[in-house]
Amino acid sequence: MSGFEGYKIPSEHKGEFTPDEVNEMRRAFQAFDVNGDGHIDAEELKSILDNLGERVSADSLTKMIAEVDTDGNNTVEWNEFCTMMYNIRNGKGEAALGQVVKKAAKMFNVEGAGGATHTFSEDEKNAFTLHLNNCLGKDPDLADRMPMDVESMAVFDSCTDGLMLCKLINLAEEGSVDERALNKKKNMNVYQKTENQNLAINAARSIGCQVVNVGAADLIEGRPILVLGLLWQIIKLQLTSSISLKDCPELVLLLEDGEELDDLLKLSPEDILLRWFNYHLKQSGSSRRVTNFGSDLKDSECYSILLNQICKCGLVGAGDDKTKAAKVIANANGMGVESFIQPNDIVKGNKKLNLGFCAQIFNTNSGLTITEEELADFDFAGLDLDDAGDTREERIFRMWINSLNIEGLYINDLFGDLCDGVAILKVMDKVQPGIVAWKKVNMSPKNKFKRVENCNYAVTLAKQMKFSMVNIGGLDICDKNKKLILGIIWQLMRRHTINILTTLTPGDKLVEDREIIDWANNQVKKSGKSTSIRNFNDASLSSGVFLLDLCSSVEPRAVDPAVVTNGAGPDNQLNNARYAISVARKMGACVFLTPEDIVEVKSKMVLMFVASLWSCSLSM
Repeated sequence: MSGFEGYKIPSEHKGEFTPDEVNEMRRAFQAFDVNGDGHIDAEELKSILDNLGERVSADSLTKMIAEVDTDGNNTVEWNEFCTMMYNIRNGKGEAALGQVVKKAAKMFNVEGAGGATHTFSEDEKNAFTLHLNNCLGKDPDLADRMPMDVESMAVFDSCTDGLMLCKLINLAEEGSVDERALNKKKNMNVYQKTENQNLAINAARSIGCQVVNVGAADLIEGRPILVLGLLWQIIKLQLTSSISLKDCPELVLLLEDGEELDDLLKLSPEDILLRWFNYHLKQSGSSRRVTNFGSDLKDSECYSILLNQICKCGLVGAGDDKTKAAKVIANANGMGVESFIQPNDIVKGNKKLNLGFCAQIFNTNSGLTITEEELADFDFAGLDLDDAGDTREERIFRMWINSLNIEGLYINDLFGDLCDGVAILKVMDKVQPGIVAWKKVNMSPKNKFKRVENCNYAVTLAKQMKFSMVNIGGLDICDKNKKLILGIIWQLMRRHTINILTTLTPGDKLVEDREIIDWANNQVKKSGKSTSIRNFNDASLSSGVFLLDLCSSVEPRAVDPAVVTNGAGPDNQLNNARYAISVARKMGACVFLTPEDIVEVKSKMVLMFVASLWSCSLSM
């Protein structure tokens, strides 16, 4: 029995439960019914109790089942489960199984890959629900589900159609999802939900989320572990996206002795937050320092000092840890922080929620002040923050690498993170598995000689892959030659896409550009449209019309003709380009480019768009 549709409330209990209660009961039953056959047996009950740390005898398990098993088949079916919950709620019995359900509700068990059971944090579920209420509570498209009951399981049901996820992604990075491509009906069918979820997954990848083993069907089903995992990644990006030198040049105050601005660029937002926290602790004269977002914050003392430094709200004083945590949250709220953390989350040392809270404080008031004269002492021009260091290409390639889900690798600064050769070799091994002989690699290069050695090896492998490597040496990578690094990563990105496409087409010869163009033209022609392109530099591509015709030829339902313009003029071109990217993503194509790349006819990016769409069509 899959999904929730098969779990109907028995006629004798209709009207006795609220919709939220019914959904919670359904999720509880499915969590206990590990193999999904519609029955809870003694073995499944034992696995739940094991995860709760309870050890009971076989006789006790049998008795627990028998208390609820009215038809005597030694298992508990959905209707029996409903009766048990009804009786418990109405004081007509306290079945032992019901007590287990209550206890499991605080740390819900769900089936994972291979039949393994996993748990998710009730605290995080509540916090994310509150955050969504705060951020999206006034969105008219979500009025039918807002505000969600923080204590309930409503967040999982609210995310099943993908609409809320896409809205949240746009808060994390504006314009990531063209809302014209979204299905917004109240009662969507499975196809419409799948489109929205595909769009959410692929848009999440495009902003740096590492979406592992998550498909549209998983999100439609509302699998708690996967939903919460994706929600956290998006929320974290939303809260930390402005923690950078470009958005907050005052971060130069966090430089340590002997460091340069490049060293700050390499730091993750989490590392910057820790430095920022410790900067204020040091400025206060405190000897305390934080090295993590967990145990170091449990007693709230560091939070108290931080907030006192930033907004002079006074120290929280004496009291137990929970009381002090409540005062810290109240002080933060007083300075304008719309927090979703609770006192217990601080006391327990919840790393995710503490990280989110710190980011909210930073975004509200970093407490960093520096004069323009002092800023002038730093060579921001050398960083090219508004040029090559933050070009669309650099960002797209960085997001693409992160989307590969390479273990232990997340790129914060493309040029800085690749300069020791290790990261680029990991990407090469992902694109062409087995090509790297890891015994030859200095995994922790301590000096420039070792870094250059790694980079020379990367150049050697690139030549083996028949990449264009004219006048490129390992030293260029080590010295962060931006143009040359972008060229190498582009070729890796192209090869990765072509490899996927080649596995889906007949023969084992790598697909060539001409074949991709021919496929696109033939596909559009077969659909009855008259548009075509000569090559990926064709000026007509700037209108976006051909790409939308191509999307429509692959899946006509994905494109709303009323939204498509004739592409005349810059505004129409940009609108078509935005729409085309979101349409491709909702069809299931994982594309990495910006609307400007289409309007400006960046041939490399357009090639990737069309190749990804062909791969998508072969997989559909």
